[in-house]
Amino acid sequence: MNLICLDLEGVLVPEIWIAFSQTTGISELRRTTRDEPDYNKLMMFRLDLLKKNNLKLHDIQKVISGMEPLPGAVEFINALREKTQVVILSDTFEQFAKPLMKKLIWPTLFCNSLEIDCAGNVTGFALRQQNGKKEAVKAFKSINARVFAAGDSFNDLAMIKEADSGCLFRAPDQIRKDYSIYPCVDTFDDLLSQIDKFLI
Repeated sequence: MNLICLDLEGVLVPEIWIAFSQTTGISELRRTTRDEPDYNKLMMFRLDLLKKNNLKLHDIQKVISGMEPLPGAVEFINALREKTQVVILSDTFEQFAKPLMKKLIWPTLFCNSLEIDCAGNVTGFALRQQNGKKEAVKAFKSINARVFAAGDSFNDLAMIKEADSGCLFRAPDQIRKDYSIYPCVDTFDDLLSQIDKFLI
């Protein structure tokens, strides 16, 4: 059995925090896993900014509701699902994902959860598990699935390394340079070609 594991933000949909940064005018919120390898550090930085600026979950969800998948993403996912099974492995949150999953026609998603107080403040976050993307790939391999993984950020590198095969997708220049052992493609057609080679 073959299984394709994809990152979500930056691969199939725009980066949620960048979109929120543009809406709020808070430039510091543009920082993502493309810039910061330590996910816990990044999230604590984000939570602190939300608190300082009195921004609540509904403020973020309002921005997400107006977001669309990246051009070509829906067609890519549809073409891929005709070939094999697909799972989205993301560090996003259940409270963010639903509108975007609807627009992608409900692919399977493994992600994290936010902790919200009664006033709608984001007070914390709960990881599904540490190194969740890597551990998911390892678990899929333990049931004899052959896994191909693709993503664009530091937090995708462990799952790509753990997979039987994989590549970077639209990764920033520094990641391409530092991890040149992995092929990097920039279009959905080229990503589909990489996957087709794996599926042979």
